[in-house]
Amino acid sequence: MEILLLILGLLLFVGLVVVHEFGHFIVARRNGVDVEEFGVGFPPKAKTLFTDKKGTEYTLNWLPLGGFVRLKGEHDQDSQKGTFGAATFWAKTKIILAGVVMNLVTAWIIFSFLALVGIPRLPLPGGEAQFTVASDTKILRNDIFVGYVEPSGPADQAGVKAGDKILGLLAQQDVLGDTGCDNGSEDGTCRQKTIVAATDLRKETERLLASGETNPILQVERGGQVLNIATTPRTLQEVTDSEQTDTPKGYLGVQPYDYTVQRSTWSAPIVGAGLIAQFSKLTYQALGGAVGSLFRGNASEAGQNVSGPIGIFVVLRDGASFGLPYILLIIALLSLTLAIMNTLPIPALDGGKLAVMVLFRLIKKPLTPQLEERIHGTGFISLMVLFLVITVVDIKRFF
Repeated sequence: MEILLLILGLLLFVGLVVVHEFGHFIVARRNGVDVEEFGVGFPPKAKTLFTDKKGTEYTLNWLPLGGFVRLKGEHDQDSQKGTFGAATFWAKTKIILAGVVMNLVTAWIIFSFLALVGIPRLPLPGGEAQFTVASDTKILRNDIFVGYVEPSGPADQAGVKAGDKILGLLAQQDVLGDTGCDNGSEDGTCRQKTIVAATDLRKETERLLASGETNPILQVERGGQVLNIATTPRTLQEVTDSEQTDTPKGYLGVQPYDYTVQRSTWSAPIVGAGLIAQFSKLTYQALGGAVGSLFRGNASEAGQNVSGPIGIFVVLRDGASFGLPYILLIIALLSLTLAIMNTLPIPALDGGKLAVMVLFRLIKKPLTPQLEERIHGTGFISLMVLFLVITVVDIKRFF
């Protein structure tokens, strides 16, 4: 099932670029600009699917990283009828920004749909709460999972794995069903959910240690099976001493996190719009932080705020274990990110094309085809270099 969800996520990711390019395509046609080719994937060309009555060639290409629309006469100074250059400035602006609008609409539709049926709540920077309308929000699910496992820490030595679902932390006698377990089962598992939030794990550990329990049982669910894992937590003194250092350590050496799913009804469209505003703000802040880190000469810190295709693959792969809603949430965030990136005034991107057009109109100088190609060609090469650097960073980060 997880493999199918991963494949679906990858197909939807490619679909986001197709949707983006379809925005350019439909608005160009509505404004009298001829579309010569609509390609899925990047060249070299693999196959021509068909050619429509208006002469647009629909193609599949070998590099499955996105798609493109090739307009007739894409230079700003082209003047032949049916070319992009011959369109009015307002028409050109609409054509350039149409892809951004399509990705924003796609993100809003997915966010709104998820809010209606159940949307995962993400941990946001600074503990910021995910946008919702409180009076119209119902918690459908709240589970706690093991995130980071400290290498050679108590949990790692006991056999706890990242991705385990935490059910409880129990004393030995509770697991055996002798005392304190109202829902014990015949196989000896307590299945008592004593951990209802990620912050409870530390509290429960301290409580059991204070009661004299030296080997509490961490009860987890893995692959549909309930496991009782005996642990040997660090002492209070060890934890306290570590907190005075640069590498503080917890009792068990794990970092749990909450996986909460919440649902709205009448406010779902409002939640969708609110999430676009909230995540857009956070994305721009992250981009600003990355640029600031680069100017300070801290490339490694900047690399933590960006990711490429490999990073996206890893996120989709890990998200597949949480089911379809989580995959759709990732796709909505990617659609929003694609829209945001194309608003940036970077040559070769939509925002860069619009910025160059506006700049040369402001300075009242002609934007010759040769100069335009040089500007956007340089931008494209720079993006490819950045793409390779990010890919290397992702490989080091995830593998």
